[in-house]
Amino acid sequence: MPKIKTHSGAKKRFKVTKSGKIKRAHAYKSHILNKKSTKRKRALRQGAYVDDTNTSAIKRLIPYK
Repeated sequence: MPKIKTHSGAKKRFKVTKSGKIKRAHAYKSHILNKKSTKRKRALRQGAYVDDTNTSAIKRLIPYK
């Protein structure tokens, strides 16, 4: 069997933790930040975990991480 290619976009966006969960960043943090409150922007800095319903699909995109 040939090797599976890793999805280039996914490898930049997701990290796998030791327990097997997938970490992600929040969206809406890159531009048009004037109208967003400081509290909202501060909350968006925190990492989050991918929902269980999407975990298997993302693990298929990053098989060697």
